[in-house]
Amino acid sequence: MSTRRRGLLASMGLATALALTISGCAGSGGTDAPASSGLGDIPTDTEGTVRILMESVPDTDIVIDLVASFNETYPGIEVEIETLAFDQMRDKLIASFQSSEPAYDLIVVDNPWMDDFVDAGFLEPLDARIDSTTDYQAEDFFQPLVDITEVDGVRYGVPFYNYALGYLYRTDLYEEAGLELPSTLDELVANVQQLTTSDRTGIAMQPQRGYKIFEEWANWLFAAGGSIYDEEGNPTLDTPEAAAALDAYIEAFTTAAPANSSNWAFDEAFRSVSSGQSASMISYNWNLPGLNNPEGASGDLAGSFALAPMPGGKQVLGSWSWAIPANSAASDAAWAFVAWITSPAVDVERVVAGGAAIRESTLSNPTVLESGYGEDYYAAIIAILSDAAPLSQGLGGEEMIQAVGTELSEAVAGTKTVEQALADAQAAVERIQR
Repeated sequence: MSTRRRGLLASMGLATALALTISGCAGSGGTDAPASSGLGDIPTDTEGTVRILMESVPDTDIVIDLVASFNETYPGIEVEIETLAFDQMRDKLIASFQSSEPAYDLIVVDNPWMDDFVDAGFLEPLDARIDSTTDYQAEDFFQPLVDITEVDGVRYGVPFYNYALGYLYRTDLYEEAGLELPSTLDELVANVQQLTTSDRTGIAMQPQRGYKIFEEWANWLFAAGGSIYDEEGNPTLDTPEAAAALDAYIEAFTTAAPANSSNWAFDEAFRSVSSGQSASMISYNWNLPGLNNPEGASGDLAGSFALAPMPGGKQVLGSWSWAIPANSAASDAAWAFVAWITSPAVDVERVVAGGAAIRESTLSNPTVLESGYGEDYYAAIIAILSDAAPLSQGLGGEEMIQAVGTELSEAVAGTKTVEQALADAQAAVERIQR
């Protein structure tokens, strides 16, 4: 067991007897589990049960609705999907990875977890399966999503859906105020200040301590010309660009965001925008269909929202990827389902139903353009996914994100200066990811 692996497992509070557990079960999938063939094309007469753990999000509901279609091709494979809130998933996955009777045969992996899970030996390499699956067209996935699945040049997952962020705004309010979309961070701050009135704020933000503020602020960092890492992978959080981004973030929050919203996360910001109490927000690209749904939370405001890339064109990329645990009890059946649900034809069905994009060809497919949510929306997604970067890379991603987000909230609260908070964030990342 590597030093890194011991560190990861200790940090998860699961260090007791791990060496015995991991060496005893990896790849076994229980006493009678079939061996993995490692192949891409899985015969349609394959039998088995695929137990999946997924996050409780709209995309999961779409996947559940497609299972019956999968069984038309694979009638002998039963798919059981368990859903959980994000905060509960990681511990359940770790417990299954280490069990002699694993609970899951197929999982979805958040991008900050990928390197840690691979380093611990929890995931099956997928290069052979991907490359030998007929007509799979793996090169069609947006490259930033594929990059998240690769560790040391090996693919351990395939994209499931994206969490890329963009600027969501009210087109009617922009037109009424005579504003152009912001092309710089200064213009973004000026716009949201101008959109602020006595009964409406210009932007709903998510400055909640930890993950949420870092996820949002990093978009401001990119817009200021900064980065989270340099080309060698070293953290770059104490630069002049980072200070400019944090200064601008604090100015927008104090002059154009709802009062008493310092603990807001995504849900609160979404409600503020959909109810007309705020004019814009920086959030996930796939929120636009929800905002423009006449039967949704926006009511009469539905249809007045649009999506744009961040000023400067680069934004934060979150991503979930399908992955097969190394101790899966049904790895061939699991790959049959993954290859089917992410195939070009089925991906079109998923995106038309409101699923988040993963394939480039899907966003130019005539069925999607005619039956989906509008050509402008898909053009904005293409621009967003073509230039996006994740919050973390390498080991300790989850811990790194929480540490930086804690320092950012100190600056927003005024308990640290911008310079001190960024210096402490830089030191924390260097310590966690050294």
